[in-house]
Amino acid sequence: EAAKAEEASFENIEKGVAFLEENGRREGVKTTPSGLQYEVLTEGDGPKPTEESTVSVYYEGTLIDGTVFDGNFESGEPISFPLNGVIPGWTEGLQLMTAGSTYNLYVPSNLGYGARDAGPIPGNSVLIFKVQLISVE
Repeated sequence: EAAKAEEASFENIEKGVAFLEENGRREGVKTTPSGLQYEVLTEGDGPKPTEESTVSVYYEGTLIDGTVFDGNFESGEPISFPLNGVIPGWTEGLQLMTAGSTYNLYVPSNLGYGARDAGPIPGNSVLIFKVQLISVE
């Protein structure tokens, strides 16, 4: 059982690395020194948050196979949170954005939930988030 989980986890690493390598070559996708990838869908003209900011966003999270694991676009209710209280990929990625922007963030597992399973997210998963930054408090 543990060996199976470890094998699946290792497969996720390999798939994730291959996905990020290919994705990083697409036009419009930028990669930061940490390995975070982002793609600007629309650029806003509001303020940029800092690590200490509380932000309000709409988002949708998917795995690289297209499985949606979370999101709030449909709800019509943005979610607010302090940027220093979320996964590192969000803390970094949202500081690149200005209020009013929508980005795709491609988060390597080490900037996401790492090797542990997190609810519907298997360990070592690359996460894709479409994030619309509504406001910076």
